[in-house]
Amino acid sequence: MVYSYVVQKGDTLFRIARRYNIHTDSIYSVNPQLKGQRYIYPGQVIQLQLPEVPKYVIQAGDTFYDIAHRFRISLTDLLAANPGVNPRRLLIGQIIVLPLSKGMDIVDTTNDYGYVELLEDIGLLGQRYPFLQADSIGNSVLGKPIPVIRIGTGPKQVHYNGSFHANEWITTLLLMKFLEDYANAFTGSGLLRGKNMKVLYEETSLWVVPMVNPDGVELVQEGAMPTHPYYMQLLEWNFGSRDFSGWKANIRGVDLNDQFPANWELERDRREVAGPGPRDYTGETPLSEPEAKAIADFTQAHDFRLVIAFHTQGQEIYWNYRDLEPPESETIANRLAQVSRYRAIKLPESDAGYKDWFIQQYRRPGFTVEAGIGTNPLPISQFRSIYDDVIGLLIEGLIV
Repeated sequence: MVYSYVVQKGDTLFRIARRYNIHTDSIYSVNPQLKGQRYIYPGQVIQLQLPEVPKYVIQAGDTFYDIAHRFRISLTDLLAANPGVNPRRLLIGQIIVLPLSKGMDIVDTTNDYGYVELLEDIGLLGQRYPFLQADSIGNSVLGKPIPVIRIGTGPKQVHYNGSFHANEWITTLLLMKFLEDYANAFTGSGLLRGKNMKVLYEETSLWVVPMVNPDGVELVQEGAMPTHPYYMQLLEWNFGSRDFSGWKANIRGVDLNDQFPANWELERDRREVAGPGPRDYTGETPLSEPEAKAIADFTQAHDFRLVIAFHTQGQEIYWNYRDLEPPESETIANRLAQVSRYRAIKLPESDAGYKDWFIQQYRRPGFTVEAGIGTNPLPISQFRSIYDDVIGLLIEGLIV
């Protein structure tokens, strides 16, 4: 049956498809006008062809988790299919929808992954794995909390982050899927790719900031409507184009990975970008942007043995900074390269990046991993192959 649907703020075709348990191809088939249109906008009316789905009547003692487990439905899919149901206040006799589902995994690796999905998954992972600790390191320009998740209780502290650059949002998905796989292994056999995660849990505390740049990611995935507080500036900075797929910067047009006080002036002069735009503008001063300041403050508040910033693309690992890195950095980079099949690269003429600043500040191993290969944003169809390459690296970073 075909229904009319009014697009809401924050909707994307992927989110609508997931909510109603249909494929985006189904939406395009009944809305051919969307094929040449990159974004949908609030108030737009589209058609949805919805299949009949089975229903379930709530019984005494039921919880969403029990129902999901019984019918092999992911919690994410079950919640999305029942948006008006409070999972904490189920009523006997209440009727809910049992959607088609890929299973019990929470993190969906088959669709675009944005800030909305990130917050939902952090909440669901926390319910399933209460030993995960979630917090915020600060707020973005638009006031979005920047989440951090900790797994492990060991004295050795390690930090991973992703999505410094807006159109590299697939790095957030890599980190979130790894957190889920790590937590699942810890509660089960303990093994993940042959490594004992229960031992690593007791030896290492891993702190993950999956999305440093939430405003930018939202812009890449949803575009900007006239109601956006930076709408006119964004159009000007993007050379009049409403296609923001090439946007790397934060919402004020500053490249967050050119914001750190590690020869920032040299990077500013080398970039020769005079003002805000999609990429490469260093800002007026180091750490002028709240996202960069938040992660710098967060780093200074911890005693990290090692940090890895995940970017895309190139299948490379950068490990040096002006010969300030410790001797072990090259050895560790070669180990990371061995388990990922990426190349360890000694990178010349790079300043003001997060790993540059970390190495300069602490003289400890810091790395930038350029995951995948192609043109950003990398298509979600590449996720599985990218993840298979980097999961060994993600584990190895906890060991070295």
